[in-house]
Amino acid sequence: MTPAVMAALHGRAFLGQGRGWSEAEFADLLDSPHVFAVGDSRAFALGRVIADEAELLTLATAPESLRQGLGRAALVAYETQAMARGAQTSFLEVAADNNAARALYEMAGYHEAARRTGYYRRDANAVDALILRRCLVATPQQARKSKR
Repeated sequence: MTPAVMAALHGRAFLGQGRGWSEAEFADLLDSPHVFAVGDSRAFALGRVIADEAELLTLATAPESLRQGLGRAALVAYETQAMARGAQTSFLEVAADNNAARALYEMAGYHEAARRTGYYRRDANAVDALILRRCLVATPQQARKSKR
């Protein structure tokens, strides 16, 4: 997937929620050996792994492809790629008013780790950013519980 395709999809996916990222911004991010993209022209995730920590930079789904499981599939592909690159935990940032994304991340096991009050601007309103975190690898204790 090219930066141009990513920028076009991102703009459509985030219409009304601020500006989408530009082709140049995607190209700059993808120039880093730590950054990777998974998905296709209907839904994609962009992530970064440094040391043992992954960050979901963005996840975008085309408006006409919503509620088809493509966002979930992109999230799973991101997590799989992050683990293959050595990540043990993942974190992301989501607007507190983005209920669909919050539901997706909660279903995937992400939990609030921090909050940035008034981080996003929506016209005259300020919206909090939630920092969500998830362990990608099972701890020994979790592994023992799953074997019972």
